[in-house]
Amino acid sequence: MNNQTYYELYRRSSIGTALTDALDDLISEGRIAPQLAMKILSNFDRGITEILAEKVKANLTFKGHLDTYRFCDEVWTFLIKDVTFKFQQGQGQGSSVSADKVKIVSCNSKKPGEQ
Repeated sequence: MNNQTYYELYRRSSIGTALTDALDDLISEGRIAPQLAMKILSNFDRGITEILAEKVKANLTFKGHLDTYRFCDEVWTFLIKDVTFKFQQGQGQGSSVSADKVKIVSCNSKKPGEQ
């Protein structure tokens, strides 16, 4: 089995939050041990990272006003205002979405020290 560690960013997504809440409920009810929940979350981190890298083929561009940025522990965080996202998948027609404020967190696909 692969001992590589993965970022835990997707735990804060909708599906990650739902999984964490369900695991917390199971632990509270005594149906699973906390160690099993941590193993499940670790598998979630690996699975979602691999699936997104393999399956997502769409292009996304965005334009907005950079409000704040920071770089800490190999992680970039951008706070952008008045953002317009444009989605393009293949040669088909694209679509766009606007937002007042967006936070983007960006990590290197390889952890420090990996080849």
